[in-house]
Amino acid sequence: MASISRQFAEWVAGLKYEDLPPDVVDRAKGVTLHGLASALIGRDTPDAEQALRMMQEEEAGGGGAATVLVDGVRLTKAGAALVNSEMMFAGGKWDTFRMLTHPGCAILPAGLVSAELEGASGRDYITGIVAGYEVMLRMAADVIPTVMSRGFHPGPVFGIFGAAIAIAKITGLDAEQIHGAITQCVNLASGNVEGARSGGKSLREGGAVRNALLAVAMARHGTPGGETVLEGEGGFYHSYTGNNLGKLRYSFTGDNATSLDTLTAGLGNDWMFLETLYRIYSTPGYNIAHVDVTAALCAEQDIQPADVDRVVTQVNFLETQYPSPAFPSRGTMPKIDSPHYYAAYGVVKRGFPLLKNVARGVGEADPPEVLDLMKRVTIVPVHAHTLFGPTVTIHMKDGRSFTKVATGREFIWNFEEEAQRIRELKPGLPISPDQFEALIETCSRIDTLDKTADLISATLVGD
Repeated sequence: MASISRQFAEWVAGLKYEDLPPDVVDRAKGVTLHGLASALIGRDTPDAEQALRMMQEEEAGGGGAATVLVDGVRLTKAGAALVNSEMMFAGGKWDTFRMLTHPGCAILPAGLVSAELEGASGRDYITGIVAGYEVMLRMAADVIPTVMSRGFHPGPVFGIFGAAIAIAKITGLDAEQIHGAITQCVNLASGNVEGARSGGKSLREGGAVRNALLAVAMARHGTPGGETVLEGEGGFYHSYTGNNLGKLRYSFTGDNATSLDTLTAGLGNDWMFLETLYRIYSTPGYNIAHVDVTAALCAEQDIQPADVDRVVTQVNFLETQYPSPAFPSRGTMPKIDSPHYYAAYGVVKRGFPLLKNVARGVGEADPPEVLDLMKRVTIVPVHAHTLFGPTVTIHMKDGRSFTKVATGREFIWNFEEEAQRIRELKPGLPISPDQFEALIETCSRIDTLDKTADLISATLVGD
């Protein structure tokens, strides 16, 4: 049997836009809108400004072939991709896959810069990013908690593969070259969590995108990478999970083993891409469902905040051990930016402000009722519980109680729903409401664009 990297490469090389189901195309449009909206929000943050200054200094005297989102500054493709990734990340509106990866922060900047330089159509762009998402998510799916427990951050570690696949597909690499790109990603994959835990800032998806471009360049020029670099005895999975046998230290389902054969099973028929969630609130993904599921229960039962005695919520135990049970850093007590806080928002406000970012100190003040109620929220960790699918029970002061069981799919929606929800960002954007509406409209018809670069132009301030 061909190696895993060759199976992926053959599938990517043969993938055509016409092979994509309508819901997959719809999701590609949705994640693009989400990522571009995040870049708009992130544009004026210190992290995005620092990334732009750093690349302008790093590339002084170099050519400017690629466009930085929102600002329109021209940098090399590696420089623009890094800045665009950092800008999307800073905006806080990411897509999320199984809590600890945010594929759009790597794949979308890679796809956009490649499509711009290639003059690629919207259909070519969609095909490229779908391929990138599908390969990345399949590689990461079962091993994410184990990889994190070894100190590697799964976001950039797997993000390089998604970014490289998107670049390779959009730039027309053949199966042999795509295989080469995957193998070089094994050499270039990186990401560690200790910096962030000890007061620093970890290198995230921006670095992954830059390294992905190098991996693709090496492959294009024929650098050999080996055959079994993913599944081999000393390969990628041995390095990042501790073995190449599928043995797991932690898993979201409670299973202690997987099979590497599942990585390519059903490829092109079963779309893991459709499992991506929209992190609509600027908070770690395990918090988002506490807002909407609790709010939905209150709406369904006409629960008024003043009548609530306490809230008890069951969650997947890994959500209480962020980033990993090996070195949890968040704690389990009620505090601002904890699940208790977001559940209280769901009861008191039946939502959470999209422009509020607690970690960055941005947004309106917290209602006193939220700060009071969060002290009466209890989070109960449960093994093998649905990820991002809390079971919420609200106990009333009159002795009654109401329960809602979430599915974990509350933040999986179509483009129309994404467009409706993301519009709440308008007051905080550096472009006018009319221009943002035009951006939404452009994203809705990416597959009709002759040039994907129109997406970039639609974000530029002053256009």
